[in-house]
Amino acid sequence: MIPLFKKMTHSENTMAKRMLIHGGHIIDPSQNIDTVGDLFVADGKIQWLHLSQQESVPDDCIVVDTSTMIVAPGFIDLHCHLRQPGFEDKETIATGTRAAAKGGFTTVCCMPNTDPPIDSEDTVKYIRALAVLDGVVRVLPIGCVTRRRVGKELSDFGELSTSGVVALSDDGNPVSDERIMRAALEHSKTVGLPIINHCEDLALSHGGVMNAGELAERLRINGIPNKAEESMVARDIRLAEETGGRLHIAHVSTAGSVELIQRAKDKGINVTAEVTPHHLTLTEAMVEGYNTNAKVNPPLRTNNDVKALIEALNEDVIDAIATDHAPHTKEEKAQPFYQAPFGISGFETALGCLLELVHGRKLSLNRLISKLTCEPASFLRRDNLGTLKPGASADIVVFDPNIEWVVNPDEFVSKGKNTPLAGRRLKGKVVLTIVRGAVVYEYIEKNS
Repeated sequence: MIPLFKKMTHSENTMAKRMLIHGGHIIDPSQNIDTVGDLFVADGKIQWLHLSQQESVPDDCIVVDTSTMIVAPGFIDLHCHLRQPGFEDKETIATGTRAAAKGGFTTVCCMPNTDPPIDSEDTVKYIRALAVLDGVVRVLPIGCVTRRRVGKELSDFGELSTSGVVALSDDGNPVSDERIMRAALEHSKTVGLPIINHCEDLALSHGGVMNAGELAERLRINGIPNKAEESMVARDIRLAEETGGRLHIAHVSTAGSVELIQRAKDKGINVTAEVTPHHLTLTEAMVEGYNTNAKVNPPLRTNNDVKALIEALNEDVIDAIATDHAPHTKEEKAQPFYQAPFGISGFETALGCLLELVHGRKLSLNRLISKLTCEPASFLRRDNLGTLKPGASADIVVFDPNIEWVVNPDEFVSKGKNTPLAGRRLKGKVVLTIVRGAVVYEYIEKNS
């Protein structure tokens, strides 16, 4: 079943200002709401949310029937790659934001490994302007820690902050120099922005391209040991403790990293962390057959690591789920394993993958939604996002947790078709995405 629009045509409802989302199972962890109810949207904002039918509804509004479906705040992705400027053959803001909308994401934070990198006010302004012109979801840029992401000299944090970035990262490149990382954490306090680090000790990863272990040895592929991540996580936590800076650890992938983050939080150190859908649901076994679509950095790990990451979500050691959406061309991924780039195109499969954890009773639906909505919003310090509170931006996702579908990369909206999930049957699909009160994605069944 898909949403039933009443009183207006589809073209009219896309730009409508007043909408009643009726009869859905509303889950909003920011307000501890988990019940059937109605949601009224007008002028791009949530107007009211009621569990009864007592409010009068204007005659000229759209009514959207969401019975049997979940209604939640729009998802927020703290970590994605939109590739523009510089790599438009992989993705653009236009295609990337449409893919995000199809996945239920209404706000995405784009990483700065573009060309030019996001290390100046001009580049930030360009991305923000292009997002307004071509984007269908909210785009929040992340600026570079160091100029051109080469790790030698800090970017102008003040300039980047005033131009509108929401965090600082050299993602794709670790900030390897301890002196630079210490300075970054010190300066971050002045501008009030977190430092997001790709934690990888390059001396330990040493050109590895998959998880180190028996499988890598059998495939005769150089592996990346868990220690390559954990040693830098430990270093960064120490620096955060010494400086009082705000540290965020990207794409956690190992049980050892989880332990380090847990200890840091127990000590009151200002550290947060994220995990990706693929690290929560896939293992290194996906690399069998030299599958380049399963080549990602940090690499897919073992079952023990996956279990530790899920437990870390349940215990709030890890604060958010972020896709690390990393689109590449088919030609790039068709190269031999060593030459193919790291990365998975993740927007459009994220919810279906993550609901496997819910259906398998490894994670509650409420906690999953929390890690995709109000907790990322809290990290961004955006009170009007990740919530269905009256007055908040009307960013809403409606999904059916029981629709079964088969992943077909050729049907992706993203330019990046690089997924190891091709042919996999998933259960759960986004049926409607609303940003600022406007419908930006609607699922239409093929036979409808």
